[in-house]
Amino acid sequence: MEVRAVGKRLRVPPRKARVVANEIKGKHAVLALAELRYHPSKGARLIRKVLRSAVGNAVENHDLQPDSLIVRNVLVDEGWRLKRLKPRAMGRGNIILRRTSHITVILEPGEPFEAPRSNAKPKPRPKFEEPKKKKSKKPKEEAAEEVVAETTDEQATASEAEAADTGQEEAEAAPAEEPEAADDETSSEENKE
Repeated sequence: MEVRAVGKRLRVPPRKARVVANEIKGKHAVLALAELRYHPSKGARLIRKVLRSAVGNAVENHDLQPDSLIVRNVLVDEGWRLKRLKPRAMGRGNIILRRTSHITVILEPGEPFEAPRSNAKPKPRPKFEEPKKKKSKKPKEEAAEEVVAETTDEQATASEAEAADTGQEEAEAAPAEEPEAADDETSSEENKE
């Protein structure tokens, strides 16, 4: 017994659809559907629709299990050709043929599909040695003393920089006060006259 489904006038060229159709011939329908789902071509999407229809026909009309169906054949025939005009130079036009396909999927019952099971245990992961640490030439105590000495030097330079900054601010503020004092003296001289 065979189950069929036909898709007519599907907008994919037959030559491109046949490439995908040849990949699923002889496979279980469930496996073929899974493969077509991740196939990048447009033909795969359309063949998958027809294959799902064939599986649905088998389940509804013949009470078959989808796991037991095998793709016996996939026929891709040429359908209508739509003629389109592509404008070219000097007022000419070329005829472009948009080809369509008639896709027929034929299924037959077979042995139920079972996913392959492996009794093999996974390979053990390799164990890598820990990287060797470089030995410092100086003992830890001397290194700690150097760190303390560096921090005190940094603190001393920071305090000197702050003192220099405050000294500049005072120097800037002092000349600003002197002209005011001079203005006071001139104003007092003017008052005397």
